[in-house]
Amino acid sequence: MTVKSVFLRQLSELVQGELVGNGEVQIHELNALETAGQGAISFLAQAKNEASLATTAASAVIVPMAIETAAVPIIRVRDPYLAAAMIHNFLLATSFLATGVHPKAHVGDQTELPDQISIAPLAVIGQRVRLGQRVTIESGVVIGDDVWIGDDTSILANVTVRHGCRIGSRVTIHPGAVIGSDGYGYATDSKGFHVKRPQVGIVQIDDDVEIGANTCIDRATFGKTWIKSGAKIDNLVQVGHNVVVGENCLLVAQVGIAGSTSLGRNVVLGGQAGLSGHIHLEDGVMVAAQGGVHNNQSRGAAIAGTPAIPMKKFARVVAVMGKLPEIVTELRRIRKEIAALQGVREE
Repeated sequence: MTVKSVFLRQLSELVQGELVGNGEVQIHELNALETAGQGAISFLAQAKNEASLATTAASAVIVPMAIETAAVPIIRVRDPYLAAAMIHNFLLATSFLATGVHPKAHVGDQTELPDQISIAPLAVIGQRVRLGQRVTIESGVVIGDDVWIGDDTSILANVTVRHGCRIGSRVTIHPGAVIGSDGYGYATDSKGFHVKRPQVGIVQIDDDVEIGANTCIDRATFGKTWIKSGAKIDNLVQVGHNVVVGENCLLVAQVGIAGSTSLGRNVVLGGQAGLSGHIHLEDGVMVAAQGGVHNNQSRGAAIAGTPAIPMKKFARVVAVMGKLPEIVTELRRIRKEIAALQGVREE
């Protein structure tokens, strides 16, 4: 693996930070404050932990604007966490390696292969597939007929993309994900037998989306299930048929979204949150982990619990729940006193 080495001043320019100290220091990696050594840059997320700068062996540190000087060169930024992510990606970035089509891969008829492509052994590509430039398809991937995949997209090991689906550019789909499996739709007859409703739509995934391992995104009954640009979906997430996930949404592990529900821009769903079908969450809604949402939510709402209620109210409910044993004991005492008083009056 080739190690990239750059001057600290270049990294400062990359994140539009303020450099304090020697900008000619060479950096080749980003690491944690505790484990970083010579040639490494690290970051300090909060100024209150400034004392840890005195013990780090890092060659440089990204710090909040509140820190003005340190024993090592620093880059002052408004958001160290963001700057660290940008620098880390820059240091790890490599050029695309076009390996072509491995002899043990299968490519169907009328499939369009660009000049720059990397298809690993045991990948299966269907018929009439369109692949963009610099697409990576790892071993065990199955791409169905009539699928379109944009430039610079990576389909990692054992992913399945079913027929007709559309995937944009700069998309990453992690191992084991299934895109375009049938949506869960049945009609029940008078005898209780379930008749499958055909699922004839597709899944459309726009540019700059990342989809975690073993996530399933169902095809639409009609039309499309739509993951819009910039959405980031964690592992083990279930997205039902005809769901729309808006731009830059964050879906954390084990989220489940029932059919025909839609999310606006920048919605955040905490781990194991569940959304019922045919509802809409407007832009900026935040659902806490394990929240159960059964109705529409207005712009910027922060909700928690099942059924989900406003976050501040939920916090009060939780505080009361912790005191329920004492409240019950007190209630019983009061009832006994009332019963005793009633008995005195009767005499």
